[in-house]
Amino acid sequence: MTDTTAMWTPGWHENSPEQDDLVLAFAGSSILKPADSWFLRWGGPEMGDSRPEALSLGHWNDKPVFVTMLPDTGLPGMQTLSLRDAMLTRPDAPAALLSTGFQVWQWWQDHRFCGRCGERTGAHPRERARWCGRCNIPWYPRIAPCIITVIRDGDRFLLARSARVTRNFYSLIAGFVEPGESLEQTVEREVMEETGLEVTNIRYQSSQPWPFPHQLMAGFFADYKAGELRLQEDELADAGWFTVDDHPPIPGQTTIAGQLINAMKAEIRGQSMARSDA
Repeated sequence: MTDTTAMWTPGWHENSPEQDDLVLAFAGSSILKPADSWFLRWGGPEMGDSRPEALSLGHWNDKPVFVTMLPDTGLPGMQTLSLRDAMLTRPDAPAALLSTGFQVWQWWQDHRFCGRCGERTGAHPRERARWCGRCNIPWYPRIAPCIITVIRDGDRFLLARSARVTRNFYSLIAGFVEPGESLEQTVEREVMEETGLEVTNIRYQSSQPWPFPHQLMAGFFADYKAGELRLQEDELADAGWFTVDDHPPIPGQTTIAGQLINAMKAEIRGQSMARSDA
């Protein structure tokens, strides 16, 4: 997997792109991608005469990078790649940048009018926000907190296949945080609702922004406590207990699901080796 983390310096400014600045271009929920890069060049031939609105995302290898929306140009050498496919199947994808770019662009379009008074909003002069001059309030990008968790029972862990996803892999139990809940309470509730299982020893591991549509995924490990699998059919098509050497395909390492599963496998292997050496 290509490590793109150090290449991107997140940031924001209100300047417009200049000639040859980097542009992350979306067509709907797909990325317009040149064959050898993830970016177009502002003013390059692939953009034609188009100079759409563009938002700053910071710098990529010290060069300004922006996000915008373009029609699918269909030019030779350009491919249209869905954002979900890029995040799930492309180990070379700059996942954090793609996620941020899509979320920022959707927020910018969705908050063109004030949610309180209906007045048209404009750019905030000092920060990434839309500003309502009538109400004197900013509208910041929306972030929806979610949990995602690996459930362990001894040397086994639980994997599940979503009822809404057609890709041939199994993933983890996940869900949105409800008002008044802690993250740990959300883990307990989502696991019970979707699987009928009780869990204990819930422990935080890591997090990842996820742009479907504007989530922050908080990843946890949890231990099985009690119960029999009873699937919520509108959420899960299948679920089961698997071992580190015998499990169905899982999401890639660009996703927090893949990272959590592999971290759990490493933990189980390490503890099994420690028992063998004892």
